[in-house]
Amino acid sequence: MKTVLHKADTRGDANHGWLHSKHTFSFANYHNPERMNFGVLRVLNDDTVAAGMGFGTHPHQNMEIISIPLEGDLEHKDSMDNVAVIKSGDIQVLSAGTGITHSEYNKNKDQQVKFLQIWVFPNQQNVTPRYDQVTLNTADRKNQFQQILSPNPDDAGVWIHQDAWFNMTDLEQGKSLTYSVHEPKKNGVYVFVLSGDATINGQELNPRDGFGIWDTNTFEITANSNTELLLMEVPMAL
Repeated sequence: MKTVLHKADTRGDANHGWLHSKHTFSFANYHNPERMNFGVLRVLNDDTVAAGMGFGTHPHQNMEIISIPLEGDLEHKDSMDNVAVIKSGDIQVLSAGTGITHSEYNKNKDQQVKFLQIWVFPNQQNVTPRYDQVTLNTADRKNQFQQILSPNPDDAGVWIHQDAWFNMTDLEQGKSLTYSVHEPKKNGVYVFVLSGDATINGQELNPRDGFGIWDTNTFEITANSNTELLLMEVPMAL
């Protein structure tokens, strides 16, 4: 088993006033050659957007972009004529493929939005752009894994053009779960702590810490307090 630890306070920090973003991996003005990616997981941004503010229309190409709202309402518009609002419990995916433009705004004028912006390199180039979102029952992740993303359109959650599986769990203090890697010969898992404290492979993790694990079939997670986790299984080879 191989591991890498990214403590919360080692992330890139970009505060633009209307946007406060913490970058786990190199992004925009934050560049760390040792923090470029975890396999095909390229971007993990922990974003807080001020009331009524947001990202104006901008382009993307050949990237799988996943948004996971944590608090508030985020309004999406794109060049495929999709207009939608995503909120906590929703998962949004945008397959940029041959190219799209989109905007993301805090829909509310009186509260901030917090969400995770995640980019994954696709396993196919120049696909037809695609948008999707689903609303999940967050109770289904209590003391168990809830799949929120996979490579398969017929599976639970959203799907992307990559052999990746994302899960979320909400563990009560003292509870343990064993994660089994879908593709142990090629995939690793990046665990991101949303809240609480957990131990994996003897490593204690705290809020907003990231922990990558690969070259293993399984690993165990134990919650040291009530803990919310996001697990992103991705191919390690670009």
